[in-house]
Amino acid sequence: MNRRNFLITAGTALAAPALVPTAAAKTRDLHKAIMYGTIGLKGTVLEKFQAVKAAGFEGIEPMSHMHQNEVLDAFAATGLKPASVCCDTHWKKPLSDSDPAVRQAGLDGLTQALKDAKAYGASSVLLVPAVVNKATSFDDAWKRSQIEIRKAIPVAQSLGVKIACENVWNQFILTPLEAARYVDEIASPWVGWHFDIGNSVTYGFPEQWIRILGKRIVKLHIKEYSRAKRDKLGPYAGFNVAFNEGDNDWPAVMAAIDEIGYTGWGIAEQSGGDTLEGLNTLTAGMDKIFAS
Repeated sequence: MNRRNFLITAGTALAAPALVPTAAAKTRDLHKAIMYGTIGLKGTVLEKFQAVKAAGFEGIEPMSHMHQNEVLDAFAATGLKPASVCCDTHWKKPLSDSDPAVRQAGLDGLTQALKDAKAYGASSVLLVPAVVNKATSFDDAWKRSQIEIRKAIPVAQSLGVKIACENVWNQFILTPLEAARYVDEIASPWVGWHFDIGNSVTYGFPEQWIRILGKRIVKLHIKEYSRAKRDKLGPYAGFNVAFNEGDNDWPAVMAAIDEIGYTGWGIAEQSGGDTLEGLNTLTAGMDKIFAS
């Protein structure tokens, strides 16, 4: 081998490793959105949408019962996409209430939420399905809420919008097996689960919920939680923690999301969106989470 050929061969060999990345970047088909109710910025609907867009979010989850035209104009002006619609009546008018009039008001609220979602182009509505308290037992909440949800299925189907039940701190459905059974008993492709990652941490491990719920999951709420703050300051203090500084095992959560083949919206329901800087911090935190 002459000197010229040796140099060419050696140079190619030295350069070759640079052509192969040492660690492939993790990419997932997940899109960042934020729940409208968590945006603390003062201003009009449009101004809030503009701030969300400027921070790097792709979508937003409006509340139901807002002024539709105002919301539609804000979507059109910013290019943000509707990730979901959160029903605004499910806490005050729960579908589990012992009073038929209250349940009817709750059903009417869910119906309006479905109509709002259709108007905005959202594919699902977030619903707190029931509330258990001293006056409403777990089993009554289960039966009553399922009956009311079934009444809404024809509307959901006609509009092409799914009803997505969320795990919240309502003393109802505290395990993933209960959540799966609850949806399966309703037995409709128009009813699924809106899984809130942070809400499940105090009861267990989100990655286990994700694997059990599997394809039932329609949307995801991205939320952090600290068991240490909970133990020191009380249950709700656990939510007062920044992304990636709590007890969520995000690599394990993301691995479970990959396993079930979930793609679509990850919606922040996280404190910190009171300023543009805070919104920027939230998007940066979500980027880190999605790359875990």
